[in-house]
Amino acid sequence: MSFLFSMMLLQESDIEKKMAEAPDGWYEIGVVIGSYLPFVVLAGIAYAIYYYQKKRRGSD
Repeated sequence: MSFLFSMMLLQESDIEKKMAEAPDGWYEIGVVIGSYLPFVVLAGIAYAIYYYQKKRRGSD
């Protein structure tokens, strides 16, 4: 668990560094979208698996 926490802190500092060095506002928007998109995709996959298993269990 501490490994995950340390990776989140490392990523946060990297995002802040990129924001400080951003050439314009559009780059900042791209950095934010790029940093949150993997979490959104993983949450979507987890929900799809949950929904599939719930539907499969109900059909027995």
